[in-house]
Amino acid sequence: MITIYGSPKSSAGRCFWCLEESGVSYETKSIDFKAGEHQSEAFLKINRNGKVPALQDGDFTIWESLAISNYIADTYKPELLGVTAQERGLVSQWSIWSVADLQVPMIDAFIQLVFVPEPHRNTDVIAKAFEKLPVMLGSLDAELEGKDFLVADRFTLADLNVSFVVGICDDIKFDLSAYSNINQWRVRISERKGTQRYKALCK
Repeated sequence: MITIYGSPKSSAGRCFWCLEESGVSYETKSIDFKAGEHQSEAFLKINRNGKVPALQDGDFTIWESLAISNYIADTYKPELLGVTAQERGLVSQWSIWSVADLQVPMIDAFIQLVFVPEPHRNTDVIAKAFEKLPVMLGSLDAELEGKDFLVADRFTLADLNVSFVVGICDDIKFDLSAYSNINQWRVRISERKGTQRYKALCK
């Protein structure tokens, strides 16, 4: 039995989404950070870093959201990782880019706009984050020109991981209207049953 620790409304969301796309059964265990459950002896045996998400599959344990998603796909729906070496390379490329580059300024802005009370927000941090996004989003939009999905002609973990990060734009109110290819791509992804099942978990 698969057990995932964390919430679909957090960075663990991509793992929940991947589980729904893979069609496997799982159970969820939330961790109460306010009560210090992340530092409990029991949870530190699962992830000694005291962080979520983490996943147990039988006697196997893995943590870090990208690694968890890769494991789920590799074990239960390998085509999400690509069916050739080149496809797998491109899926990895886009997945890494999504968290190493695109996500960084988005999270900087997210922290200020969502967690910091308005009188105490650092407007310079927000402005710098918003200045960085058009170049990266423009690159993504150009990549999607004439394509339904990022890699090959089907949905892969590249689409899941990148669109998961692009979704932060909704939370920080970053205007995506100039990126028609991204918007059409997001609509295609939103129509997937796996996406809809995942979104239902976030309500």
